[in-house]
Amino acid sequence: MITMNEVWKTYPNGVMAINGIDVDISKGEFVYVVGPSGAGKSTFIKMMYREEKPTRGDIIIDGKNLAKVKERHIPYIRRNMGVIFQDFKLLPGLTVYENVAFAMEVIEESKSNIRRRVMNVLEVVHLKNKARFYPHELSGGEQQRVAIARAIVNSPAVLIADEPTGNLDPDTSWEIMHILEEINDRGTTVVMATHNKEIVNTLRKRVIAIESGRIARDEARGEYGYER
Repeated sequence: MITMNEVWKTYPNGVMAINGIDVDISKGEFVYVVGPSGAGKSTFIKMMYREEKPTRGDIIIDGKNLAKVKERHIPYIRRNMGVIFQDFKLLPGLTVYENVAFAMEVIEESKSNIRRRVMNVLEVVHLKNKARFYPHELSGGEQQRVAIARAIVNSPAVLIADEPTGNLDPDTSWEIMHILEEINDRGTTVVMATHNKEIVNTLRKRVIAIESGRIARDEARGEYGYER
């Protein structure tokens, strides 16, 4: 499903963020990406959805090499992946329904398919009753659930979550994690960067720890392993 072969990333200022990484993630896995600040986690995650391009090496997701895909093809590649951000990135002038529907409108789905699918995923994230609300009328946890709905509305094979609980209180963080587990149980591969020690140590999944741009640990049912 996801393979990185000898991946390196050096920024124009000379900073080497990723230093020869090899990794394989199978279909249906749930993987935490952990490590100290500045270790290269964000770059690792961003390369998975081609926000960043590796300096060299191959990143193959669902049979496509993101390192060699031309810029104009990136939007099409992203149709088969969902991305959740720490700061939600919702469109403030659109309702909950419209924010989620937007992800289907850009791929020109029919209105009937959009309505059916959007209401289905809003039910998954327990927000069906708030379809007409605007982002500013929601709590932080509710906004993140809208972001999750938007990320999964096109039934992606891969869901990439970059610190999805970073701005949330503990109770809300657990709500988000239970939703992510449910999505994973339905067959979606989940890769989640996190600093949340309690979540990693309680919901034991595969842990990939990145330090100084390298994989320091890769454990099937790993622990967080760092002080916060």
